[in-house]
Amino acid sequence: MATPFLIAYDPSTPTSGLSLKQIAYFSRVLIKPSNLAQAEHFLRQNFRLLDVVVDATDLPSAGDLVDVLNAGAVKILISLDQLTALSTEQSVPSSRLLVYATSDAQLNSLEQWISANASERDSVCVTTEPAAVSAAAAQLKIPADAQRIYATHNSGNVSEDVIKQTMQSGAIAILPSQILTVERNVADKISAADLLASRLVTDQANGLYATSVTDERGSCLGAVWSSHESIAEALRTGTGVYQSRKRGLWYKGQSSGDVQELIRIGFDCDADCFCHLGTESCFGASAGLSRLQKTLQARKADAPAGSYTARLFNEPKLVEAKIMEEAEELCRANTKEEIAFEAADLLYFALTKCTAAGVSLEDIERNLDLKSLKVKRRKGDAKGPWAEKAGLTESKPAPAPAKPEPAVEEDRTTRLEMKRVVTATTAPEVVNEYLKRPSQKSNDAIVSLVKPIVEDVRVNGDAAVLKYTHKFEKATSLTSPVIQAPYPPELMQLTPDVQEALDVSIGNIRRFHAAQKGGNEDLTMETMPGVVCSRFSRAIERVGLYIPGGTAVLPSTAMMLGVPAMVAGCKKIVLASPPRSDGSISPEIVYVAHKVGAESIVLAGGAQAVAAMAYGTQSISKVDKILGPGNQFVTAAKMLVSNDTSAGVSIDMPAGPSEVLVIADKTANPAFVASDLLSQAEHGVDSQVILIAVGLAESELRAIEDQVDKQAKALPRMDIVRGSLEHSVTFAVRDITEAMTLSNAYAPEHLILQVENAEAVVEAVQNAGSVFIGPWTPESVGDYSAGVNHSLPTYGYAKQYSGVNLGSFLKHITSSNLTPDGLMGLSKTVETLAALEGLDAHKRAISIRVAQIQQNGA
Repeated sequence: MATPFLIAYDPSTPTSGLSLKQIAYFSRVLIKPSNLAQAEHFLRQNFRLLDVVVDATDLPSAGDLVDVLNAGAVKILISLDQLTALSTEQSVPSSRLLVYATSDAQLNSLEQWISANASERDSVCVTTEPAAVSAAAAQLKIPADAQRIYATHNSGNVSEDVIKQTMQSGAIAILPSQILTVERNVADKISAADLLASRLVTDQANGLYATSVTDERGSCLGAVWSSHESIAEALRTGTGVYQSRKRGLWYKGQSSGDVQELIRIGFDCDADCFCHLGTESCFGASAGLSRLQKTLQARKADAPAGSYTARLFNEPKLVEAKIMEEAEELCRANTKEEIAFEAADLLYFALTKCTAAGVSLEDIERNLDLKSLKVKRRKGDAKGPWAEKAGLTESKPAPAPAKPEPAVEEDRTTRLEMKRVVTATTAPEVVNEYLKRPSQKSNDAIVSLVKPIVEDVRVNGDAAVLKYTHKFEKATSLTSPVIQAPYPPELMQLTPDVQEALDVSIGNIRRFHAAQKGGNEDLTMETMPGVVCSRFSRAIERVGLYIPGGTAVLPSTAMMLGVPAMVAGCKKIVLASPPRSDGSISPEIVYVAHKVGAESIVLAGGAQAVAAMAYGTQSISKVDKILGPGNQFVTAAKMLVSNDTSAGVSIDMPAGPSEVLVIADKTANPAFVASDLLSQAEHGVDSQVILIAVGLAESELRAIEDQVDKQAKALPRMDIVRGSLEHSVTFAVRDITEAMTLSNAYAPEHLILQVENAEAVVEAVQNAGSVFIGPWTPESVGDYSAGVNHSLPTYGYAKQYSGVNLGSFLKHITSSNLTPDGLMGLSKTVETLAALEGLDAHKRAISIRVAQIQQNGA
């Protein structure tokens, strides 16, 4: 049972009262968030530390209240109006509700609600003023010792005696954190230890408190005695302090070092450590797996109608499928939060299967204990198909890298040193200024100079390039801005040493990068004896995912972007999507955000959403990369911020309105072709669809056009389709070679091949976002469920960009690790190139190490 007071804590404002860790000693906390996001963030951060009661009286909708409960609040404090809304719209156990009723009129209304919902009488809780506790208990027929009445004490003039009177009456006192202390004799503060002691029952023989000491999971570590003084010391020090009947205060572990950390203090049912109710435990209900097992056993015996667990018991194949699904998701999980989330799902379904077969946790634990006693064990390798799926292969352990030789500092007459910034004593904004690169500090001035040059080159081509080359590089004799291959030998006159150095370097770089063609796997290779280069991947930490709204709800895009971000292990995922006119957002998008562990959803679209994620605001997190399709304004904003060095953000690609190119020959089904064209035309009036008809007769072309007309008129989004078709086109071509030339020049977002022997035609595809091969592969499967990603380059950018994939959320870091022999073998090459470029410090970094190696060898 929790302590007889509830501490109110403001998570956004530092206080002079108890810290959050100290509040955790008393089991629970009351917070009043400013919005739903703040509540959910606090619950995520502190779920294991505290039982959190959320003052939700300022949250606007019943859905928000349910979201807070789903996020882990043990109770929510609500108004009578909110209680009515929940009763009408949602099914919420009244044991999770704390109803705010301070006046006689409010108590009368609450009594009427309880009378109308008689089954809730034994679980509903109420908060009122201290003076109204007895009247509220009598009116609502709540037993005095039930701890279901809460009394709010303000920080202005509250006294210790008033608080104790509230607790003695059987109510729970709500106390501001600012008025409490765990220290001794603090003026104008109330001792939390004194409040605890006022409700404890002493042993009649020795005047001490019987105390049961447990670990974090509730396993009993021992029974001891406590006193008022030992409790005060335990709270002050945050450690286990007890009362020895012979030696006085006993600081556990003071001599042995086996100190106990204080996590929380709780009471049993009558505050004397000995239960008289016949329940399993007075120190809180079962938790974790024990609670799950009891719930499953109850569901098996008598499941409520519509219970998902009951369905699982009746469909064993579903349980098996869910176990395999969750096991695979657990294997893919990377972060601590993801692993815990997926492991919980797996344990739920595994324990459901066990319960259905009559297997208990105790049976499982006995098997674990039995296996721990085995002396002879199997090797424990994964079995064939599972080992192959996980990519387990026989490999020799990599040699330990050689410890690099210490650099030799050069003696200089004049001391040169870098500016030192101590972050602990430096304002964050000053630290950020030092973090900026030089170009960032003058970014606006540079952009103002560069933009007219870029525009001039865009309009005037070679002439503009030459003009600026003449102006800035003083190369006035140039008549062409480019040199075409093959290059004249006279332009490559090198000394033998320089040529050798270049050849060695190019060879090493080529070998290392050629080895990277395998994908995103980590890589280590020796480019030459003693020179080990490696590449390893890391997830981009913070990603912003733009989910278009516009004329259609697109949770599919949320999946296509959110899932690979989650799989990659991005630490922070931010979604942005335009809200509806009433300020709400598609629940499907919210659900996807939940499933992928997104930190937040930005309720905005267009350039403003892109800018918010790029730069961050007071409430929106800044991201490192922005991904996702959008209209011309979104695309322009993405390009703009990606070119702003002060934003420090990259983008996936310039993805704009959707487009499709279908190549069809005589074997194509006209209805299939028309449906594929319309599947993209319905996205928006700015979408474009292209048909390339290969060798079709007039009647065959007419058949496709008739199908387009027929199917379009049957669509609810016909007006949008009409707008798209106004700037769409069909190309009739002679053969597949001409078709592929056109397609590669257009570089479509989606390319559909409805032609004979379509697999062979794929060899001719040079530019496309994603290819759909044959009559049974509509673009729709790629948009939703086939597994490929539908966030693809448009506007012809498929010539330069890939569609979103796992690599879009990863970055690769390279490393070099040389042995002394490796450095000796490479020293001449590097020194030659450094001297060639006039970079003496580069050369010296080699030569001082070579000298040290030679000295050690001598």
